[in-house]
Amino acid sequence: MERIGESRAGAVVSPAFVPARPEAALAGSIPAHTVGGDLIEQLRMLEEMKSAISALQARVAVAFDLVQRAEQAEAGVPASERGHGVGAQVALARSESPNRGSRLLGLAKALVAEMPHTLAALTSGQLNEWRATLLVKETACLSVEDRCAVDKELAPDAGTFAGKGDKAIIAAAKAAAYRRDPRSVAGRASRAAAERTVSLRPAPDTMTYLTALLPVAQGVAAYAALTRAADSARSSGDARGRGQLMADTLVERITGTPGGISGINLDLVMTDRTLFQGDSEPARLKGYGIVPAEWARTVVAEEQSDQAQELSVWLRRLYTAPATGDLLATDSKARLFSGRLRHLIETRDNTCRTPYCDAPIRHIDHVVPWRSGGTTNLTNGAGLCEACNHTKENPGWTTQTIQGATHTLEIRTPTGHTYRSKAPPSPGHRPLRT
Repeated sequence: MERIGESRAGAVVSPAFVPARPEAALAGSIPAHTVGGDLIEQLRMLEEMKSAISALQARVAVAFDLVQRAEQAEAGVPASERGHGVGAQVALARSESPNRGSRLLGLAKALVAEMPHTLAALTSGQLNEWRATLLVKETACLSVEDRCAVDKELAPDAGTFAGKGDKAIIAAAKAAAYRRDPRSVAGRASRAAAERTVSLRPAPDTMTYLTALLPVAQGVAAYAALTRAADSARSSGDARGRGQLMADTLVERITGTPGGISGINLDLVMTDRTLFQGDSEPARLKGYGIVPAEWARTVVAEEQSDQAQELSVWLRRLYTAPATGDLLATDSKARLFSGRLRHLIETRDNTCRTPYCDAPIRHIDHVVPWRSGGTTNLTNGAGLCEACNHTKENPGWTTQTIQGATHTLEIRTPTGHTYRSKAPPSPGHRPLRT
């Protein structure tokens, strides 16, 4: 057998330690406890290395932010606008969404500039990136001085949180923050109500998670009302489970109809073969993703119950290129993407076209800007979330379409790095290899 990277000091990434004949260990010729112990030791070492790499990434991200701000200052960018787009570049480099990239940059700044003990614990492997994030999050409402004081008080690099789980870390950080500045902590709680929102994300098996972030009183009241409605229905002999009744009641009360679909446009894209010939090619539901063919046909053809309102099903033909599946359209003289052209781009792109960003499309904008001679047509249009559309307007960012079988964007960042984004394949077509 071969053992690589035995010393903990200066460990380097190497192939895993495994016996040359794993079955020999099981047969007893090699002590099984030795093999298992070595493998566990490697797992622990690799985890420490991951934490150390995260700490190094934080330092690099902060250094990059400083460099970008200096370059923007030299270019005459106003002080209030310096730093725009840095988080998006961090996200692309780390194969993350722009939202996640901005949060990673904020984490890096807090660790490097304000929480040296937490950064040291991350470097040494005493904390992982997630738990360091928890400490940063729970002290975000404090001033720089108070945050540094809490960091010193908790001293994560001294092993304060050895063996502690997430809840213990959060509780310790909250208590320390409250002792330092109770007014700021209370103010943070009062401001949190402004962040109330509702979100939707896909779940397996054509299900979805509808999540509401609410003030605690409203959330508890809403849950209690759904619980009472479910218990009342069950006591009246309803055979549905308690959770099913709560879910059905929620949908009915929000939409005003028992079936839950009332005046809502569901964009379901499928091939004619799937709709009319029973083909198994999956369909795509806008805002959700890929759905089974049988489920798509059922949505279109299912007879509504007597209690449900009649549904109107409209079929819109979308013409695609036979070989590539690209949607086809003609040029437009309009400056704004509207009507059928806008709908066509939304159908083609499905979600934001920035690499790694799965956010819903909010803006349809020109790839080559109108002011630079860009035309308003299907090829020069792209669906973007609001944040990504604003990011591409920052100095040094350019986007262009790349000629090819599938609609492809090439994004160039201020550092000269390029990233490509291909439109997702339409139902019934496979992406071509390039």
